[in-house]
Amino acid sequence: MAIITLTTDFGHKDHFVGAVKGTILTNLPDAYIVDISHAISPFNIQECAYILKNAYTSFPKGTVHIVGVDSELSPENQHLVVQVDGHYFVSSNNGVMSLITSEISPEKIVEIRLPNADPGSFPVLNVFVQVACHIARGGKLEVVGKPFDELRELREFEPRILNEGRSISGNVIYIDNYGNVVTNIQKSLFEAYRNGRSFEINARTTKIKEVHHSYNGIINYDLDRSQRKGPGDALALFNSAGYMELAIFKSDLNSVGGASSLLGLNYRDTVTVNFL
Repeated sequence: MAIITLTTDFGHKDHFVGAVKGTILTNLPDAYIVDISHAISPFNIQECAYILKNAYTSFPKGTVHIVGVDSELSPENQHLVVQVDGHYFVSSNNGVMSLITSEISPEKIVEIRLPNADPGSFPVLNVFVQVACHIARGGKLEVVGKPFDELRELREFEPRILNEGRSISGNVIYIDNYGNVVTNIQKSLFEAYRNGRSFEINARTTKIKEVHHSYNGIINYDLDRSQRKGPGDALALFNSAGYMELAIFKSDLNSVGGASSLLGLNYRDTVTVNFL
């Protein structure tokens, strides 16, 4: 069974998602379509890459992933198929793929060149679906494109090492449904510079001196309930993707607030780790 995933910033109000799915099924009736997300913030390349990078590895090899964010064709935003880690990504050359392939090299990249194709204002429907169905049928990449080696790279979100290794300056790259704030500081980088030292995480006026293994790690169950930390308290942990995350225990972004609102953190804001 062919698996095709969809990651877009289309939302659910309009007809876009339904039209894409209907066209896939018209071309490939046996396709199994999986929505990774349609709630990417409009044109947010970093957010798209974060979600897709942490989701695609859970799918079987050979899965085709349609990436519908900033997909309008231009001389500087070519349409591509990138084969990496046994998966196929149909995307535009907007930087998403460079962030996904930052730790693993692509096996093959082709620039999509379909005869008589008119991407118009809806290239995901008019081009990406056609290419994805071709690949899902077992078609060769050479049929839909030509070799390409100018993958656009985005490096503005890499954390910086400061003060001769005594500080790591990172940025907020994603805010999840709970309002938890994900930074681009990975556990491997943190441990490489920590060297057993104590540390302080600075996020605006909030200072955190401990990283937990889970959200409820903030609770000391040896203490009486009246003395424990718990709901409403700030914490830091490395999430399942290996990134430093700041959270409010049992937060709700839509009522009491989450880390993003209560700590005053937004996309691209700075979070610093100082080793003491």
